[in-house]
Amino acid sequence: MISIAQQEEFKQTEIYEMNSVVERDNISADDFAVVTIDKEENEKIGTTKYSYWGSVAKNFFLSKVTIFMLVLIVIILLMSFIQPLFSGYDLSNVSKINDFGARYNFPNAKYWFGTDANGNSLFDAIWAGARTSISIGVIASLIIEGIGVIVGAIWGVSKKFDRVMLEIYNVISNVPSLLIIIVLSYAFGNGFWNLIFAMTCTSWIGTAYFMRVQVMIMRDREYNVASRTLGTSTKRIVLKNILPYLTSVIVTDVSLTLPSFISYEVFLSFLGVGLSQNVPSLGRLISQYSPYMTSYPYLFWLPVLVLALITISLYIIGQRLSDASDPKTHM
Repeated sequence: MISIAQQEEFKQTEIYEMNSVVERDNISADDFAVVTIDKEENEKIGTTKYSYWGSVAKNFFLSKVTIFMLVLIVIILLMSFIQPLFSGYDLSNVSKINDFGARYNFPNAKYWFGTDANGNSLFDAIWAGARTSISIGVIASLIIEGIGVIVGAIWGVSKKFDRVMLEIYNVISNVPSLLIIIVLSYAFGNGFWNLIFAMTCTSWIGTAYFMRVQVMIMRDREYNVASRTLGTSTKRIVLKNILPYLTSVIVTDVSLTLPSFISYEVFLSFLGVGLSQNVPSLGRLISQYSPYMTSYPYLFWLPVLVLALITISLYIIGQRLSDASDPKTHM
C-alpha cells in the first residue's frame, strides 16, 4: 500500500519534472492550441476509398492473355454484327453464278477466305453465320441465368418450394438436355425463336438447382442468422446479403453456359435441326462444307477456326471476370 504522503510526493515530483521540461525547451502556452471535436471528420475512414467495380476492373486487366482475348472477341463481335450489314449476305438469295473462275478460289487478296462451289465469298458467309450463332447463345444464356437465379434464390430459402422443385428436378435432370432440345425442335419446327425456346425450356432448372445450393450455403452464415434474429425479412437477406456475394459464381456459370449454347446451335445446325434453311449459321456452314475437308480444306476449317476462337475467348474472359469479381481477390 502507498501512503497518502507518498502519493503527494510523487505528484510533486511529476510537476517538478514537467516544469523542468517546459523551462528547458522554452515551451510557452502559445505553443498549444485547443482542438475542437468534429463529428463528421471523426466518421471518416483513414484508409483509401474502396470501389468494388474499380477493383474488379483492376484485377481483370492484370492478365495480358485476358486483354488479348477481350480485344479478339470485340473484333469478332464487330465483324459479326457490322460486316453483314454492308455485305448484304442472304442465304435465301445465294445461287450459282456463270463465272466459273470465281468458284473454289483459295483465300487471296480479293476473297480473303476464298469462295465456295457457287462462287460465294466465304468471308461474308462466316460473319453472317457467326452473328446468328452468337445471338442465339447470348439470348439463351440471358434467359437461362435470369430464370435460374430468380428461381434458385426462392428455391434456396423456401422449404415448401424446395420439396416441389426437387421432384421436378429429379425428373428433368435424368433426361439428356440435348435430347430434349432436339425433340422440342422437331415438335415446334425450325426457326430462330423456336430454337431458343427449345434450348431454354428446361435448361434453366440446372442453373436454378446450382443457385439453390449456393443460396443454402450463404443463408446459414452467422451474419444472416443474426439478421434473421433481428427481424430482417427473407427477401432483404436474399437481395442484400446473399446475391451480391454470389456475383462471381453467377459470372462463372455464364462463362460456361454461353459457349455451350453456341456449341448446341452449331451441332443442331450440323444435323439440319433448329434453324430455317435460309438462316446462315456457323453450324450450317460446317455441315455444308464438311465434304470438302480434304479437297478444299479452307471451306471447312475456317468456320471451325472462327467457332473455336469465339468459344475459347468467351470462356477465358468469363473465367477471368469471375476471379476478378470475387471480393477475396481484392485484398
